[in-house]
Amino acid sequence: MDSVRRRNPVSDCPLTAALAALGGKWKLIIVYWLAEQPRHFAGLRQLMPAISQKVLTEQLRELIADDIVHREATGEVPSPVVYSLTAYGRSLTPVVETVRSWGRGHIERFGE
Repeated sequence: MDSVRRRNPVSDCPLTAALAALGGKWKLIIVYWLAEQPRHFAGLRQLMPAISQKVLTEQLRELIADDIVHREATGEVPSPVVYSLTAYGRSLTPVVETVRSWGRGHIERFGE
């Protein structure tokens, strides 16, 4: 983590720190899709058609800065980039599954 410049200082409050790292509409969804397998930018866009290219780029940069996502250029020409979860990012898998489970119950409860 030393080589990564953090966007914001970490709060002393664990919930505030978690929301600072994972807040926003797309970050947990990105983590969910990357937990399945590493993906190219275009593959993520296909899985999340409602996200704009600009927002996906911003969210990925923030996740990289927080050491949750790793960005690797493949070295091919043209050089596609592959995004994957870091070991630290993989620690979020149970969190994502818990939120998904809660969301499923919320949909059933309110029919949304």
